[in-house]
Amino acid sequence: MEERHLLALGIGNGSKVEAIKLASHGLRGPLVDELVSDATHLTEDSIQLLKFHGSYQQEDRDQRAARRAAGTERAYQFMIRSRIPGGRMSAAQYLVHDDIAQRYGNGTIRLTTRQAIQLHGVLKTDLRSTIHEINASLLSTLAACGDVNRNVMSCPAPLHDRHAEFFEITEKIVHRLAPRTRSYHEIWIDGERIELPKDAAAPPEPEPIYGPTYLPRKFKIAIADPHDNCVDVMTQDIGLIAVLDGDRVAGFTIVVGGGMGTTHNKPQTYARLATPLAFVSPDEAVDVVEAIVTVQRDYGDRVERKHARMKYLIAERGIAWFREQVEARLGRRLADPHPLELRDIDDHLGWHRQPDGRWFLGVFVQSGRIHDAGELRLRTGLADVLHRFEPNLRITGQQNLLLTDVRAEDREPLTDLLRAHGVVVDPLQLGVRRYSMACPAAPTCGLAVAESERALPALVASLQSELDELGLGDERFSLRMTGCPNGCARPFVGDLGIVGRSAGLYDVLIGGDWVGTRLNATLAQSVKTADIIPKLKPLLSRWRDERQSAETFGDWANRIGIEALVTTKSEAVLS
Repeated sequence: MEERHLLALGIGNGSKVEAIKLASHGLRGPLVDELVSDATHLTEDSIQLLKFHGSYQQEDRDQRAARRAAGTERAYQFMIRSRIPGGRMSAAQYLVHDDIAQRYGNGTIRLTTRQAIQLHGVLKTDLRSTIHEINASLLSTLAACGDVNRNVMSCPAPLHDRHAEFFEITEKIVHRLAPRTRSYHEIWIDGERIELPKDAAAPPEPEPIYGPTYLPRKFKIAIADPHDNCVDVMTQDIGLIAVLDGDRVAGFTIVVGGGMGTTHNKPQTYARLATPLAFVSPDEAVDVVEAIVTVQRDYGDRVERKHARMKYLIAERGIAWFREQVEARLGRRLADPHPLELRDIDDHLGWHRQPDGRWFLGVFVQSGRIHDAGELRLRTGLADVLHRFEPNLRITGQQNLLLTDVRAEDREPLTDLLRAHGVVVDPLQLGVRRYSMACPAAPTCGLAVAESERALPALVASLQSELDELGLGDERFSLRMTGCPNGCARPFVGDLGIVGRSAGLYDVLIGGDWVGTRLNATLAQSVKTADIIPKLKPLLSRWRDERQSAETFGDWANRIGIEALVTTKSEAVLS
């Protein structure tokens, strides 16, 4: 057994989080007692365990200075994340979240870049009611966060029969990799506590896949269509890229070791795209996925959490070694991977016909935030549509929402109802906003060092103005912005990545490709918010003048080379 795995079992000096997991009796720990205490917040042990149950303790940092001046404690609150495999839910399930957001949260729903839902602003006194009610809708928050496999992504658009096959495998993976602990039901569902064994390393029920210390870090999986990489499959720990025989799924090329998170000034941390591992049939896929997870469980770094993702294990041990480990667990050889084939990315906005004759509408949601703000009453408009027409819903990897299974005769009245609430239905009216994403960042995310969601609209407007002036306003141009380098909005792929470095300062990255198979590179560091677009302007002009055919900004920047573009930027705007 690997030394690092032994450390996780309490033999040696594993990280503090490993000790918390080991002593938790299957993710129970002190959670039950602390949830009913008068305190507005939890201790460190419970904060770590709460993540596995689908929630993060946060605070409203906008209130920090005033509360400090008044001598009161911080404005503690909680984010709750619902795990929604493939982004699929019913109108009723969405409306449950909408109702909970109004009663217990801050009145908004946030769609995530992993096809999940987050509710923000929930107080500790309302945690159990919130999670209990989500479960009553037949959704769950278990394993939406924490050191486990999280929400499994899949192309959500009901455009082809093969997408239904993707979802079937998605559900099988979710079921296979779900934690087996009963603690979730004891704490949030039935409230019945059981007698715990004295040995913390022997929880009341076994975890056959995860063991008593679960995984070294979070774990992400996605299934992609080769014609539509809307899930950014190469950024995942495990990606399953369909290999098609006509419209039939012949199998999957499995890629492993992708991941976005980095840490500023720590070059040993880095973004990485996944490496091809093997080809598997649909019947083999779930078993191979489980074997990959157990290799990461046993060999992933449990001492240094910033080095614990599977991407570092594969980068340092090599794909040949990793494949040998997977094959040893399966007891057989794996077939070689097929050549990678990812041709495009579709955001699925606007109206589309389904194979069954019904229709779906892709609705743009800026940064995934569903709320009423001024003339745009998106929250109310969606609720009215769901009550009246009862479509099903699917969340996309771009934080947008698909209203599916709409009858042909309902298309026009549904469109009119959304427009009456200020919702843009025609994606051609969105401009560069259409391809922009941002993480929540301030004021709630504890990792954020800069603004993101609140800074994005002004940045997008400035970029749109420059593109319009250059005659490029209708071009596809992806922009991803985060308040820290953890990478939740996947800023290390795409045309333009904006990554928070400190308050009001950002790293600017360019040169990724449209389809998500190439990382971008750093153009400039510690750029003030107001200087980001001015620094890009000379490069946008060159792109217009020098691009070949319909070359995207990222492809042009990669062809010219980042060193040459840094020189251009310096001569043009830094002299």
